[in-house]
Formats: sequence, C-alpha cells, structure tokens
Amino acid sequence: MDEHPTPQAVGPTAAEGDMFVPPVPDAVDLVLETATIMSVLAAQRYARVDAMRRELLAEAVGRGAGVLEIVERSIRLELASAMRVTEYAAGRLIVQAEALMRRYPHAWDSLAGGRMTEKHVEILVDLVDAVAPELRESIAASAVALAETESVGAFRRGLRDLIARTEAKTLDERHAAAVRNRHVAVDQGADGMGTLLLHHPIVELHAIYGRITAMAKVIAHREGETRTLDQVRADLAADLLVDGSTDCVPTAARGIRAQVVVTVPVLSLLEGDGRPALSHGAAPADPPVVEGVGPIPLETARRLCGGDAKWMRVLTHPETGIVLSVGRERYTPPAALRRLVTWRADRCMAPGCGMPASRCDVDHQIRWVDRGETSLDNNAPLCRGHHLLKDNGDWVVRQIAGSGGAIEWLSPTKRRYVVQPERRVPVFVTAAAGDGRPPPF
Repeated sequence: MDEHPTPQAVGPTAAEGDMFVPPVPDAVDLVLETATIMSVLAAQRYARVDAMRRELLAEAVGRGAGVLEIVERSIRLELASAMRVTEYAAGRLIVQAEALMRRYPHAWDSLAGGRMTEKHVEILVDLVDAVAPELRESIAASAVALAETESVGAFRRGLRDLIARTEAKTLDERHAAAVRNRHVAVDQGADGMGTLLLHHPIVELHAIYGRITAMAKVIAHREGETRTLDQVRADLAADLLVDGSTDCVPTAARGIRAQVVVTVPVLSLLEGDGRPALSHGAAPADPPVVEGVGPIPLETARRLCGGDAKWMRVLTHPETGIVLSVGRERYTPPAALRRLVTWRADRCMAPGCGMPASRCDVDHQIRWVDRGETSLDNNAPLCRGHHLLKDNGDWVVRQIAGSGGAIEWLSPTKRRYVVQPERRVPVFVTAAAGDGRPPPF
C-alpha cells in the first residue's frame, strides 16, 4: 500500500556561509514536544504495569490455576483502584502492556522513542493479536514502520489491509464461515427510539448505504425540505423496509442505484475458469478490493464482476497494477476523468482523512478562476470540509508535478504534509525516440 500523509517540517534555510542559527520553536513545536513526552511516559507506564503484574503473579506460582485466576482479578482491581479507572480499563492496560513487553518489543521501543503514539499502540495490539500466532511477527514488523509514518486513521486502514493481504489465502473460507452468522436485530434505546442492526457482508452494506444516501440527497435539496440529510436517510430506510416499494419516494429519487468500485487483479478472475493460476495452489498476491471497504473474497469479486450494472470494474495487472478495463458503460453518471481521479486516490487527499473518494468533490488544485486546467494533473478528490478549508483557509495545496497524484499541503505554520494516492495510473510508452529514450504518452 502506498504511503498516506507524511509530515515534513519546512522552514527557512540559512544563506550559504551564514552562521547556523537553530530555529526558534513555535506553538506547534511546543505541542509536538509535549506529545512526544506523553508517548515516552506511556511506554514507561506499560513497562511498569507489566513488571507489577509479573511480580504479583510470581507469588502465586505453584498454588493452582484457581489461585492464579483470583490473583489476576486482584491485580486488575488493585490497578483500577490505584489509577481511579474501571476494571475494564485496567484490564486493557494489562493486556496491552503484556503484548508490548512480550510479543511486540519493537513497538514498545518506537513508543518509548516518541516515534508513535499510544493510540497507534492500542490499534496495533488489538489488530495483530487477532491474527494467527505464526503470522504476528512478520505483520508486527511492518506495522511498526507503518505506525511511525501514518496518522491514526490511515494506520488503522493500512494495518487492516496488510493483515488481509497476509491472510488472503484463507479469506474466502473465513468469509464463508462469517456469512453464516448474518442476522437482523433491534437494540432498544431511550425515549421510544432504537437501533436496527443488520449484520451482513460489508460490500452489500456499503451499497445499501450508498443508495440511501444518493436518494436522500435528492430529497434533501427539494424546496421546502426542512429535514437534515441524516433524518431523510433514516426516514427513507424505514419507508422502504416497511412499505417495500419506492412509491413514497419522489420521482427524481427513484431508480437510483448503488455505485461501488471493485478493483480486481485481472488474472485472479481467470483462475477457476479452466485457466491456470499464477502458481499452483497459491492465492493471488493482492486480494480484490472494494473502494472504502477493503479486501473482499475472490468469489465475491468474481460475482460482482460478472455483469451487474451496479458495479464499476477496475481490472489491474497482478504485478504492475496497470489498468486493463474500467468498464465505462457500467459507471454513470461521472465522466471518465472523475472515475480515474477517484480510483487513483481512493480517499480524500487531505492529511489523515478517510472519506471515500466517491463521496468527495473533485477539486482543482490550481483553481479554475486562476486558469487551472481540468486534468488528471490538476484534479484530486477532497471531502466537502477539506475542500472548504483549502479554498478559504491559509493552507497552500498543490499537486506535485510528476508524482503521479501526490498532494502537498503547506500549513499556515509552514509545515509540509504530503498525501500519496492509493494507486498509480500507468504510463504507456511507444518505440524509442530519436534520442534513444522511450517517450511516454
């Protein structure tokens, strides 16, 4: 996976020959210094919590399993009482401390050096502990490197994708088992309200949410409509489920269908159709991915790419990622340029933002009124909030020339943040030019 926001401080440089003068810390530097100290102290707390637990457990060795269980509960109560937190919070702290000191020492080193935050550590332990023990070491090593460069949201997504790719060989089997647990439930709330819970494959849930949102936006923009988008969305879902038809929906909102982008290594689709796989008995190196969702089972991808008009198919070479088919007749109304821009980015191109690109504005980095062009080199998806910030705040935003879509954000304090797109658009070449170099086109 390509990198997401990477903060890089930018400041004025001393003229050649001048005496070097260290930069004076500004307000942001002081905040970052405090954040680093908090990470260092958090690492020390984990180390001391684990040491306390091991010391108290040592006294119960040899006294039977029942005694150990009581001692463990006693340790949680002691820690919770001393720190004035709940026993649940104390228990999580103990689990995380044990994981860092025993299974993921490199993560503890990174936290102790202020290179990742405590939130990164919590995500790492929760997600990596859930995978098979034999896979943890290799995943944890990559996870630490990821945590030291990514924001919390991008790190969570990146780590989930990393785990999914590592577990790709068993993704189909695990998904099939999980599908058997699909169900609907009602969670009763207060004041006569409640929550309808639909436990179902995530691809279909995103399609449902996308369709309801598209219909709700049509209704919310009608003259005289006073409901919020969330209220319209909830009313629509209830009407459709209760009445079973769209008769209650305005004509302009009928017929709207979900639009979901599924990206599949093209040779993966050929396996199982009488054609040889890439290697005998091996799963594809990269599993199919749905925009805004993540990896999905190969069989689900084959079904979605089988001709259903609701799906935009992006077929890629399994090694180079070159786009082989976009299925233009299947993804309307956006124009081909918008499809390519959103496919390349996958998400809002602001630092740390996780909004799917399909729900973003396609922004001109050089504004149209400033003679900016509508082109792949000048367009990128930004969510509405970051779009407004870019156009009305003091941030300077530009697409880095020749980067393949990387966006540079220069903050009001002159700090530089670079956001890389999720995918690369391929460059095709013709025969060598007169100077011997193959010209791109």
